[in-house]
Amino acid sequence: MFLTDYHTHTILSPDGSVPLADMADAAVAAGLNELCITDHCDLLELYGEPVDHYDWPPALEQYAAVAPRYAGKLTIRLGLEFGMAHLNPEVSRTILDRPELDFVLGSIHNLCPEKGGTDFYYVDYPDPAACYAALDNYFSSMAKLAVTDFYDVLSHIIYPLRYMDHPISLDRYHDVLDGIFRAAAERGRGIEINTWRGRTLKEWLPVLKQFKACGGEIVTIGSDAHTTDGVGKGCEQACQLLAEAGFRYLATYEKRKPVFHTL
Repeated sequence: MFLTDYHTHTILSPDGSVPLADMADAAVAAGLNELCITDHCDLLELYGEPVDHYDWPPALEQYAAVAPRYAGKLTIRLGLEFGMAHLNPEVSRTILDRPELDFVLGSIHNLCPEKGGTDFYYVDYPDPAACYAALDNYFSSMAKLAVTDFYDVLSHIIYPLRYMDHPISLDRYHDVLDGIFRAAAERGRGIEINTWRGRTLKEWLPVLKQFKACGGEIVTIGSDAHTTDGVGKGCEQACQLLAEAGFRYLATYEKRKPVFHTL
């Protein structure tokens, strides 16, 4: 089985603390064939302050110093988790204009600016009504991102559910998810299974089946690891889940182009 982790963070992410070399060592120990580093670039900070640039030199320097050392043991790709890119198309185009870049995860981490722009992690969810209000906002933003060219794969489609302690159904979002998935599929783009370090696997099967029904073919797998102990967690099980949902291939990326691996 070809094993990959296409959602990981290093010390260059605001919430990361581990150098790339340590993450790569963990990937080798976990038996991975390929690792993609997707450090954060968000056009809104945690509490909604706008951002209009990304500091590429440290990312390029870290990658150039580490990736060649693992040749023959582990393929390392240079990615980016790009949040809220639809908010500023001009800035987004400039940030992504890098020939070194292999892969872009498109993420929605925040409420829209009109609602304060707070990261969903910091939003209060006292009851189901608050949860659904946040999800309404989340999927509205995801629909706007899906019709842009600022991503290869839509990241953690069910992201806000991590922080909600109430029983929540996505049934009411079936139509909007259809629209998101069709927009991605028609543009030759995909979604990821985000294992959240092995904790959210069971929640992905209906999402995958709906994406496939909408014509989706491209799926990557990522742990969302921010430390070495999360690298590769749940990725093998996610491959099995992908096959169960009817997919034949797992995707990786090189220079923004998908590469397909038989499950």
